Amino acid sequence: MEQIGVSTTGHQGFYDITAQVQQAVANSGVQEGICLVFCPHTTAGVTLNENWDPAVRQDMGVGLDAISPPRSQYRHGEDNSPAHIKCSLVGASQCVPISASRLLLGRWQGIYLAEFDGPRRRQIIITALAG
Repeated sequence: MEQIGVSTTGHQGFYDITAQVQQAVANSGVQEGICLVFCPHTTAGVTLNENWDPAVRQDMGVGLDAISPPRSQYRHGEDNSPAHIKCSLVGASQCVPISASRLLLGRWQGIYLAEFDGPRRRQIIITALAG
């Protein structure tokens, strides 16, 4: 198991952590198996998506804002209920197969920390399991 830290700079954004996750897999010594990427925060998550066109990250934010905009009916005292909802929609973890000590991502896929309530210092836990 390895932890990486990610400093987010904005209120919302998608941060490419693919290289750091791949490095953790390489450090683990696991040749074949699965990699679990887990975000232990309630207003940030982990997602897989296209990593070629940066506009996709912006579009994902726009789409999630449409699903969960700020509302006067929210009762949570920290005024970040939309971030909690987005985190639940995106999820806190992703599993990626490992082969030959490499993540088996699709050609255009990357792994992203999804920040919904920044800026923050986030931790990501990476566990590579032999299979």
